[in-house]
Amino acid sequence: MDPQTFLKLADACLKRVEGALEDVDPDILDFNGASGLLQLEFADGTKFILNRQSGNHQMWLAAGVRAYHFDWHPETEEWRDARDGEELFARLTEIVTEKLGHPIRF
Repeated sequence: MDPQTFLKLADACLKRVEGALEDVDPDILDFNGASGLLQLEFADGTKFILNRQSGNHQMWLAAGVRAYHFDWHPETEEWRDARDGEELFARLTEIVTEKLGHPIRF
């Protein structure tokens, strides 16, 4: 994939996550985004970080002690975990819902 396409897809991914978080009470979950990185901070101080890795053309998610690397799959137009194939937004929904204790969808 060429660098321009990667940046477009990665930025769309980050914007989608930001959009899903706009209505969440910032006292429960706050977020900040800048330069290809989105940091989610929970009320207990736990931080999750979603960022683009331009050199690898991947999206990386650090969630507590867990780390995930997602590759773009053009045939399905999805970011998929490089290890187990889980779709990025499904994984993010699962782990953020678990952390919050109530459902959220990306």
